[in-house]
Amino acid sequence: MAKKSEYHEIIITGFGGQGIILAGNILGKSATLFEKKNATLIQSYGPEARGGSCAAQVVVSDENIEYPYVENPHVLICMSQEGFDKNISKLIKGGTLFTDSGLVEIEKKRIPKGAKAHSIPATRFAEEMGVKMMANIIMMGFVTAVTKLVSYEAIKKAVNTSVPKGTEKKNMAGLERGYQYGMDLKP
Repeated sequence: MAKKSEYHEIIITGFGGQGIILAGNILGKSATLFEKKNATLIQSYGPEARGGSCAAQVVVSDENIEYPYVENPHVLICMSQEGFDKNISKLIKGGTLFTDSGLVEIEKKRIPKGAKAHSIPATRFAEEMGVKMMANIIMMGFVTAVTKLVSYEAIKKAVNTSVPKGTEKKNMAGLERGYQYGMDLKP
């Protein structure tokens, strides 16, 4: 029996300064460099340099990707209320929603039928660890644990080679915190 091909559309959304684009880059890098899959990344920013909306559209597949834009994500990661409000209607039925519980209030009636919703206090965890800007890495650990889009080993390598020099140890601790939180959700 032929192996079913994998194809996942992901939107990561938040506001400038949260490392949204870096999170998308890390996801794509972990898929391409460390798992030999194909990935694309499309970035979009609001007009503001910091604090404005931004998004990373990532497609991960074990086959060629013919269209890099994400229209109906299988996975939606929201690190701002604006990102949730703007994108929740795009999530496919049966998709998976991830939110930062300290920044996003989920309106259950807006979640598509059959979709799963998961929240983590990523920003609070990052603040507790002394680096608020690490919430994106915590979120990526959480998403990895729940979805298995990429392996934990692959995302660790991608984080380690993507974050600024001298911050690797702290970021790895953040990734582990998010990953463990996600693993603890499992039945």
